[in-house]
Amino acid sequence: MHRIDTDAHILEALDALVGIDPRLEAVRARAGEVPLRRTTPGFASLVSIIVSQQVSRASADAIEGRLVRLVNPLTPDAVLSGGEEPLIAAGLSRAKQRTVLALSCAIRDDGLDLEALCALDADQAIARLTALPGIGPWTAQVYLLVAAGHPDVFPAGDVALQAAVADALALSERPNPRDLALLAESWTPLRAVAARLFWAYYRERKGHEAAPLP
Repeated sequence: MHRIDTDAHILEALDALVGIDPRLEAVRARAGEVPLRRTTPGFASLVSIIVSQQVSRASADAIEGRLVRLVNPLTPDAVLSGGEEPLIAAGLSRAKQRTVLALSCAIRDDGLDLEALCALDADQAIARLTALPGIGPWTAQVYLLVAAGHPDVFPAGDVALQAAVADALALSERPNPRDLALLAESWTPLRAVAARLFWAYYRERKGHEAAPLP
């Protein structure tokens, strides 16, 4: 499957997913619009995802809004020049401060190219990203989904996806990341679109957005 770059790609992939797993036809009917969810690859996009780790969408939006006002432009050099103070003022946790600073150093000093990573095989890109301090599978997978348009990544550690899949498929309990990843294998090679579908389903069921971006 090609990269997911347009709304037409989403519609094409949703049709294919229903063919792969007929249970998803009812999920699609309940989910309403399934957004493309794409951002520009690069530092600002990955920082936004780091900010979104383990907080609500509303909290992440507020923190990011403060951050881009305090560090403008939001670049590795600007982050390193400002140091910890603007990151603290924006509301980043100590762990996220360390991650953003480490990422900035990796780009400036080690030549990490976040745009080039998007052209790699998903497993290779995830391995490179998760080698950085504070970047785990969820962060790497979400970056590849929204910034690179990879069609077949599924952030099984996402709590909203766990809840949405449990509700939509009438599971007896919310699956843990390992079990959800195993379940999602049946949606290969379109797991990234399945993730978009279940985020949209969650939005319609809960009445608020839970997808990390955008």
